[in-house]
Amino acid sequence: MGVHIIKMPDLGEGMAEAELVAWHVKPGDAVSEDQALADVMTDKATVEIPSPVVGTVLSLGGEVGRTLAVGSELIRIEVAGEVKAPKGHSPAQSAAPARVAAPAPAEAAVPIRAIDPQDRPIASPSVRRRAWELDLDLNDVPGTGPSGRIMQADLDAAAATRGSTAPRPSARRAPTGVERSDEQTVPVIGVRRKIAQKMQESKRRIPHFTYVEEIDVTEVEALRAQLNAKWAEQRAKLSLLPFIARAVVLAVRDFPQVNARFDDEAGIVTRHGAVHIGVATQTEAGLMVPVLRHAEALDLWGTAAEVMRLAGAARGGKVTRNELTGSTITISSLGALGGIVSTPVINRPEVAIVGVNRIVERPMMRGGAVMPRLMMNLSSSFDHRVVDGIDAARFVQALRGFLEAPATLFIE
Repeated sequence: MGVHIIKMPDLGEGMAEAELVAWHVKPGDAVSEDQALADVMTDKATVEIPSPVVGTVLSLGGEVGRTLAVGSELIRIEVAGEVKAPKGHSPAQSAAPARVAAPAPAEAAVPIRAIDPQDRPIASPSVRRRAWELDLDLNDVPGTGPSGRIMQADLDAAAATRGSTAPRPSARRAPTGVERSDEQTVPVIGVRRKIAQKMQESKRRIPHFTYVEEIDVTEVEALRAQLNAKWAEQRAKLSLLPFIARAVVLAVRDFPQVNARFDDEAGIVTRHGAVHIGVATQTEAGLMVPVLRHAEALDLWGTAAEVMRLAGAARGGKVTRNELTGSTITISSLGALGGIVSTPVINRPEVAIVGVNRIVERPMMRGGAVMPRLMMNLSSSFDHRVVDGIDAARFVQALRGFLEAPATLFIE
C-alpha cells in the first residue's frame, strides 16, 4: 500500500492561499477517481477538487473555514500498490509507523479541471442539504443551471413531480406556543466570510454619505414595455437596469469624480474614462458583484444580455475571478424587495454606489391634476473624502433627469 498526498493547488493569478469551504469526504471513506473531495475558495471563486486516484481517505488537512497556503497538505489517500512521486517532487517521509516498511507518500499535483456533470451532480451545499430534507436523489434531478448545475427551482420541480414538497420532519418549522432551548451555530466561512470582511473594511475606512431622491419612472417604464413588446423575440428582455446603467454612463461624463477608485493608503484617486459597472447580485452563497465592463460601449440590449449572463454565472457558481474585479461604480437593486429607502455600502475601493429601491404606483400632482404615477427612490452612497455633497446631489439629479425624460438617454 502507498500514500497519495494532495496539496492545496495554485489556482493562478498570484494566489497564495485559499479557504477550505466544504469537505465531500471524511477519513475512512473510499474514493474513486474524479470523485469530488473538497471545495476551496479564493476571491469568491470556488473550485471543486477531484481525486486523481482510487483509494481510502486517511486524513484531512483541516476543518472547514480554515485558510490553507498553496502547497500545504490538503488530504492523504491510501492507495493500492506503490505510489511514485511526480517528476520534480522529492519523496516525503513515510506515513506508516517506523516498524513497518512502506513506500513513501507521493505529493500529488491537484487536477484542476471541469468535471463531467454526469459523474457527480453539480449543486451548492444549500441545494444538497435541501435535497436531503426533501428525500430527493440529486442524480435523478435534471439541472437547469449553467453546465447542468442543480438549482433550488429544480428541487421544487422534482418534488412537485413526485407529488410532495414536504420536507423531512426534522426540517419542519417548530410549532409556536412551545418553549424552545435549542441553538444553532453557523460558521461564517467561504463567500459569507469574504463579504463580512469586505463590508467591515468599507464601513471602517469610508465615511459614507447617503443621498436619497425620488424618481418618476412612468415614462421610462412605458418605453421599456414598448421596446420589449417590439423586440421580445429577437433580443434580450429589458429590465430597468439597462436604462439606469445608461443614465450612469451619461452622468459620469459630467461628474467623473464618482466613477473612480480611491487608494486611501497611497492617497491617490484614479478617475476612469471607462465605466465598469459592478452589478450587485444576490446568490445562494451570498452577495456577489460581477462587473459589466465598458458599459459606455454597450446599447440597452447588449447591457441586458451581459447582465443576464453575469448574474447566471454568479448564481451558478461559474463566475470567474476576472469577472468579479475592476468595477469603477456599482448599482445595487433588490427589485420588488428594494423597500422605499436604503443605505447601500460602497464597494471599496470605489467611491460611489447607486441603490435602486422598489417601484410603487402613487397619486401625484401633474399640471394641477392628480394622476397615478410610477415612483421609485434612488438611495446612493458616496465616499465623502473624495466626493463633495453638492457633487453627489448633482450627480443623482442628473440620473433623475435622464430617467424622467428617457429620450435624453439617446441624445449625445
